[in-house]
Amino acid sequence: MIAKLRGIIDTLGEDSCIIDVNGVGYQVAASAKTLGKLNVGAETTLLTIMTVREDDISLFGFADAWEKEWFNTLTRVQGVGAKVCLSILSVLTPAQLSQAISAQDKASFCRASGVGPKLAARIVTELKDKIVTVPVAVSGSFGATTAADNAETAVEIKNLPTSDMDYTKSEDVTSALINLGYQRLEAYRAASKVVAENPQAAISTLIRLALKEFINKDI
Repeated sequence: MIAKLRGIIDTLGEDSCIIDVNGVGYQVAASAKTLGKLNVGAETTLLTIMTVREDDISLFGFADAWEKEWFNTLTRVQGVGAKVCLSILSVLTPAQLSQAISAQDKASFCRASGVGPKLAARIVTELKDKIVTVPVAVSGSFGATTAADNAETAVEIKNLPTSDMDYTKSEDVTSALINLGYQRLEAYRAASKVVAENPQAAISTLIRLALKEFINKDI
């Protein structure tokens, strides 16, 4: 089983790349987000999953351990094959996936090619109680992962609800923001942030703080 490859990026395609490892070229399918971090001629390390079937052997590559863990999790959902999974990972980062699941935001999954309303509903329903944690390896220096990526991930993880009370408050604030015309995922992000920073605040105060988040973002 091939779990990791370190080599030179020989070729970049729309949905895969070829990594030259000591003169042997490995074709590795990957998400658009991972491929976007690679450069032809650069040395890179990718975590990989190898699948073996009667008529096919495939390699899938990941920028970090959290993306790999999400691949394993998503492909356990009926109807989510490897191709659809990479499509999802192409439009949503691991942190955004966690938030979309927590917010039960089916629309975010529908942005991925091959994911319709029924499959999106199945994903958020089956994974609603699933917590995909950040493996220790995420903090390592994999070739396709940048310090900015890790910093952004840390901020988004910090804002996820940590208790039932936080989750209830986040849902209440999210609902209020949706009623004001905001999209569910962006509303949930703002709600989670203000609840995490102000756990004792009343709902009315949290709504005002969440609205300020949007105002400050637009300035």
